[in-house]
Amino acid sequence: MYTRLLQHLGNGARCLATKATPKVQPINKIVISNRGEIACRVIKTARKLGVRTVAVYSDPDEHSLHTELADEAYRVGEASAYLRGERILEIAKKSGAQAIHPGYGFLSESVEFAELCQKEGVIFMGPPSSAIRDMGIKSTSKAIMAAAGVPIINGYHGDDQSDTCLQAEAAKIGFPLMIKAVRGGGGKGMRIAEKPEDFLTALNSARIESQKAFGDSSVLLERYVRSPRHVEVQVFADQYGDAVYLWERDCSVQRRHQKIIEEAPAPGLSEELRRELGEAAVRAAKAVGYVGAGTVEFILDKEDLSFHFMEMNTRLQVEHPISEMITGTDLVEWQIRIAAGEPLPLTQAQIKRSGHAFEARIYAENPRGGFLPGAGPLRYLSTPKPSAEVRVETGVREGDEVSVHYDPMIAKLVVWGENRTQALNSLIARLGEYHISGLETNINFLIDLASHPEFQLANVHTGFIDQHFDTLFPPIIIESQQLSQAALSLIFNELQAAATNASGRQDPFAAASNARLNYALLRKYNLKAQDKVYAVEVKYDNGDIEIHVDGGAWQVIKAERVLDGERLKIRANIDNTISTYNANIDGSNVTLFLENGKLDFELVQPKFLSAQADQLGSGGSRVVAPMPGVLEKVLVKPGDKVKKGDSLAVLIAMKMEHILKAPKDAVIKSIGGAEGDNVAKGAAVITFVDEEAAN
Repeated sequence: MYTRLLQHLGNGARCLATKATPKVQPINKIVISNRGEIACRVIKTARKLGVRTVAVYSDPDEHSLHTELADEAYRVGEASAYLRGERILEIAKKSGAQAIHPGYGFLSESVEFAELCQKEGVIFMGPPSSAIRDMGIKSTSKAIMAAAGVPIINGYHGDDQSDTCLQAEAAKIGFPLMIKAVRGGGGKGMRIAEKPEDFLTALNSARIESQKAFGDSSVLLERYVRSPRHVEVQVFADQYGDAVYLWERDCSVQRRHQKIIEEAPAPGLSEELRRELGEAAVRAAKAVGYVGAGTVEFILDKEDLSFHFMEMNTRLQVEHPISEMITGTDLVEWQIRIAAGEPLPLTQAQIKRSGHAFEARIYAENPRGGFLPGAGPLRYLSTPKPSAEVRVETGVREGDEVSVHYDPMIAKLVVWGENRTQALNSLIARLGEYHISGLETNINFLIDLASHPEFQLANVHTGFIDQHFDTLFPPIIIESQQLSQAALSLIFNELQAAATNASGRQDPFAAASNARLNYALLRKYNLKAQDKVYAVEVKYDNGDIEIHVDGGAWQVIKAERVLDGERLKIRANIDNTISTYNANIDGSNVTLFLENGKLDFELVQPKFLSAQADQLGSGGSRVVAPMPGVLEKVLVKPGDKVKKGDSLAVLIAMKMEHILKAPKDAVIKSIGGAEGDNVAKGAAVITFVDEEAAN
């Protein structure tokens, strides 16, 4: 890397006489002060460059993927320890690393950490602390942008925060009005006042939330652009005053003010507008003496396409891969090279744009439940095959836990195509190949979103999900074909288990066995989906299959297992419709992976088995965790008598408190964990016996 640089400098191709002589500090080892997919992403590029990597890990992350991929790994402490800057610097010195890559989140935009790195002589792979500070305070950044000729939204960014002043300024700006926390981000401290009489209530609410989140109740006021587009520009700057833009991304479709799908370039913009956005972003970066990777975010009016500065993210963005896909660059490599003192690898004229790219963020969350975040084990995981046009950016493997302590993102699926239509078709197809069971994800929602007619037409804006809520969340209808597919999965699972004498988790598609399955079976299944139980009967006789659903007529079905790559799937002809699908069976859970997403069924036990389970104490004799979380408080002890409705324990899941209560009068028998323990969904937290039995 450095030989190329010296040759480059010797040719005088990059450095003009007016610039300082480049001061190169070789980097051969870096600490990554982050976790998950971004840590794995940085490790991948560092390895390509021959740079050794040092991972840091919290107690919950001891066995995570990024600790295994790195050359070295050091413990930093409890779950929140990724914020312990002094400890991370200590690790950098102990390991002999010259630089720290902060990733995104955690310490990536910490002024204090950047200053501490500089003080200790360790390279912070990000912008100067002054740039982070200037861009981190919204009122300051707006003033700097206005002076640099970057368009800003009409508003008030002053120091006088009295109600009287803010009301007067609001009247000047006009309604509807946006109230924003000066130090805000992620939608916190943000309120909309539709009319003057709403203003003080919205102001008070924004102040309270801002104070809690950022320790500062100061706000700014701006004209509210209803349902705008969110367009951002990737910029890069070196230590010698040069800066470039790598085109723009559209991140308009969001939930809870957070991005879930992004694309590059932004659709429907003229080349002139793209250039104006890029040049404005470069002016913004230069105005604060920026160095490294950054993203300048703009509000784009979807009607007249006018744009205004919103904020600058002074770090590498989650969605940076789509910029890489359309420019053929490796932005992490650029970060490492620029941190070492190299000039920008390319001039603006050398940065070419090709094709179209999408990124879909795959989360452990329940879109139909208000996008409530989830956690738990990835009991089954199968991803699309990576290629030059398909990237799977992740930090987890099958069997790993999506932790309650961190953001519930499982992966980023990134695709490229020669144009938007091709890329979008690829995205939908690859999402259909992303198979996860064991916890709820947003994959089905992403497929529905990407397939929506208005999204296909690129009619995107920040209110897209709210506007199209009913069509994005249609009623789920369970069809007889799907019930037959689930029953076939159970039959093939049983036959394969018998043929191979399998034990443990059963999976009809795990091994490419060609065993002849000569059995005669009659099975009755009660399959539950969407709170309804369906009765399905199957006759299997040496390959001949008949099924009937909910007492309907018997139907002859042709089905076989077929090899698809490294995995067996089921190919079935049901009612003259042929389909090939994947499935996973885990205990009583049956998951089908179909063209339009996954469908979960629960195999319901017959009543006599449920009665036996009750007698054994596993039904009606315990309180279970309704979701994965941390056992915050235990309010009872063995031997305590409780009444129906009494509080027994407090579970914290995704920073929300859930109180577990007694379902009946009883005596506490045992506690299923200690305070501070992680608890899986469905795990018994409290077990008890009836008062009469206790006596």
